[in-house]
Amino acid sequence: MNATEGIVKSQTKAEAKQQGLGLLANLSELSKARLSFLVLMTTLVGFLLGWRGRMDYTLLAATLLGTALSAAGASALNQWLERDLDALMPRTSDRPLPARRMHPSDALLFGLLASGSGVAILAFFANPLSAILAGLTILIYAALYTPLKRFTELNTLVGAVPGALPPLLGWTAATDHMSLGGWVLFLILWFWQMPHFLAIAWLYRDQYSAAGFKMLSTRDPEGWLTALQALIYSVALLAISLIPGLIGMASHYYFFAALALGAAMIYLSIIFLRHRTNTSARHLFFASIIYLPLLLGALIAFAH
Repeated sequence: MNATEGIVKSQTKAEAKQQGLGLLANLSELSKARLSFLVLMTTLVGFLLGWRGRMDYTLLAATLLGTALSAAGASALNQWLERDLDALMPRTSDRPLPARRMHPSDALLFGLLASGSGVAILAFFANPLSAILAGLTILIYAALYTPLKRFTELNTLVGAVPGALPPLLGWTAATDHMSLGGWVLFLILWFWQMPHFLAIAWLYRDQYSAAGFKMLSTRDPEGWLTALQALIYSVALLAISLIPGLIGMASHYYFFAALALGAAMIYLSIIFLRHRTNTSARHLFFASIIYLPLLLGALIAFAH
């Protein structure tokens, strides 16, 4: 092999490696990797809180793998359905489909395969009930929430359902049934998402409006309704988050931790209501990101 052939082969290998890395990066974006990580975290919390006795690591691994694939598939299907609208918003225009880094048929195939594989793994290695919850999560997120964004601002209430199902799924995989503890986790996640999403909706209200999405913030120029609802849901979140400490799921240490964290969310929601600026909305948004792992961490640390 001469020097020229060696250079060509080296370039070919480098290009192939770059293409491989590019594909992985696109699949990561298509799967909404950060969102999928949150899904896994809440599923793990539900599983750990529901489990009793010696840990079954095979069941735990199957639950997390099935959930991860289901979440990745749902995100891919969501982006496939919204690819044209995503191209209209700067915050989403660089996603693989609107940026034309991936063909729509490839994204659809990935979404279907990942979703189907995730549900199948849960059905065979966990239990049928957890597989049904995963299927409902995919169905509500891709087939109901996604199209509703074009027709009604109530889409946020619907979209919070698949976001709240993972901890209930984890609980169900561990216990083989749905009970009060799992539903409490569901409610915590559902109410947490509301101030979180309302802050996002206010920050990107102009982009949502330009894309034709129906959001409360797009018809609320002064921000009163958006901020008021964020405050109402933050108050409700505080009340719901205290339940584990009242029904014996966690100790009084958790109760006071939840009380402090909930009070912080309410305080920042009040600031958002008073000022209704991007800065106050951003503070509430980041606070919600910090709130959830701290609350779930306290729940695990002080669980009974």
